[in-house]
Amino acid sequence: MRRSLAAAFALCLMAGSAYAQEPIKLDVANDSLPKSLTGSPGNADAGRKVFLTRTLGNCLACHQVTSLKSEEFHGEFGPSLDGVAGRYSEAQLRLIVADPKRIFTDTVMPAFFKNDGLSRVRPEFVGKSILTASQVEDVIAFLKTLN
Repeated sequence: MRRSLAAAFALCLMAGSAYAQEPIKLDVANDSLPKSLTGSPGNADAGRKVFLTRTLGNCLACHQVTSLKSEEFHGEFGPSLDGVAGRYSEAQLRLIVADPKRIFTDTVMPAFFKNDGLSRVRPEFVGKSILTASQVEDVIAFLKTLN
């Protein structure tokens, strides 16, 4: 009995992990995402935290931001984000963060709000996006402060 119960539990776990979330659908219009992913604006302070957190956005690993010069390990691989709010609209920034390859086809920047069509994804992350819709909106709110 104990052995069959353990086997049944293992099958349930395997079956549960085989089901990925539904693919995230983005309403792209004119190389942008005009609508908030959550229906409300993000929080710039929370977005700054996501931007800096190595296990979340980790944006500073590739990008430089002068206003964050006190933070360590600015990357030089991606473009500087100084003035990014003046270069792109909020809707364009949302798409760049969510799925940058839709605009910059050769970028190595990851899609932060995509959960399908990806390669080399560890099994525990299959069907999951890097950031939540709320975290994406928070990052956008922070990026809008970078004039």
